[in-house]
Amino acid sequence: MRPLGAVRSNLKKCRSSRSRQQNERDEEELLYKGDACIIGGGLMGLSTAYYLSKAGKTVVLLEQREIGNGASGACDDMILLQSKKPGVTLKLAIDSLALYRDLNRELQYDIGFSTHGGMILIQNKKELDVMERYVQKQRSCGLEVSIVDQKELRKRQPYVNTDIYASTYSSVDSQVDPLRLMRALLRYSAEHGMKVFRHAPVSKVEQKGDHWLVCAGDAIQVECDCVVNAAGAWASQIGKLTGLQIPIEPRKGQLAITEQVPPVGETNVWSAAYIASKIDPSLAPERSEYAKSIGLGFSFTQTHDGNYLIGSTRESAGFDKTTSQRAIADIVKQACYYFPILKSVNLIRTIAGFRPASKDGLPIVGAVDQLPGYYICAGHEGDGVALAPITGKNMAELITTGTCDRRFDELNLRRFSA
Repeated sequence: MRPLGAVRSNLKKCRSSRSRQQNERDEEELLYKGDACIIGGGLMGLSTAYYLSKAGKTVVLLEQREIGNGASGACDDMILLQSKKPGVTLKLAIDSLALYRDLNRELQYDIGFSTHGGMILIQNKKELDVMERYVQKQRSCGLEVSIVDQKELRKRQPYVNTDIYASTYSSVDSQVDPLRLMRALLRYSAEHGMKVFRHAPVSKVEQKGDHWLVCAGDAIQVECDCVVNAAGAWASQIGKLTGLQIPIEPRKGQLAITEQVPPVGETNVWSAAYIASKIDPSLAPERSEYAKSIGLGFSFTQTHDGNYLIGSTRESAGFDKTTSQRAIADIVKQACYYFPILKSVNLIRTIAGFRPASKDGLPIVGAVDQLPGYYICAGHEGDGVALAPITGKNMAELITTGTCDRRFDELNLRRFSA
């Protein structure tokens, strides 16, 4: 009989051998290959994944937390064309809306798309003068929008404050449920071979000859032909892994959410101050220094379930995701001013999200000149919902064919170095 010590020694060697073999298999299982690695599981990343999957490309998607954890899961549901600055952003949003009309059928899933129109409330003659010029520029870009008087405003918004001077109106402003949309895009892409890794923060992005190596989580490695940085407010951090300076920072937005109630009016509503806080400070009304500091503006949209999303703020507060009692109080106060009937409606919760805001307020989309195979798809700030389909479609075309809609040339990162 062999000594017990020798048996234990042999058992230990066997276990060690099995352990090495298992580790080798695990390492093999954690090395993935694909045509594209997308960093970021929000609307931009998922839209790009969807159109790449439609084109027959193999995709690996890495998300540092949960799908939609960033701006896409903490925003309103509006495809609001009136908030788009006249120019390339508005023109792309109009075309993106056309893509939305087909997505229900394409995805074979109810994404909550509907068109109820939208109105921007005008409080005085000064705002009216500015908004008339603003509307004229938008009409020149092809948007169906006009100024309506108090009578037409009351017809569409019977509960609005009687002091409101006038309003804009566009019949084409629409909405979609971001959560349903992300679920549908994710389902389609996964069914067509996409591998998805949640809780997989990216730690390394390295060019290896004619391909890329991306490391994430504890041991995930992805070898791919191209990398898409769709990390939203975190795009700058991902850029630094390859030495890129991407001028995107988080812009916090706070929202209050009501209980389910019947519709207050025919359309969703915003204030001229909301537009001002986003693109045109000349529209900003007289208000407190605190309201200015948090970029307070009125947005009022109803979900398909009947809850109203009331906002919002635009704050440079880093990655602080807490909601502020003072900010929420101001949001509620202005909501009750515009619609006094809301004084009898209960709030059920508050949320905050991070809009990815670029230095010049426009998205950053396209290939990076000095890094072949590296693409950026971020910086849409409050335009992500509206621009998701058109951006994802053109990103996929750029990756698969090398060309896309020339209007995206204006949105390339190179504009900052120029």
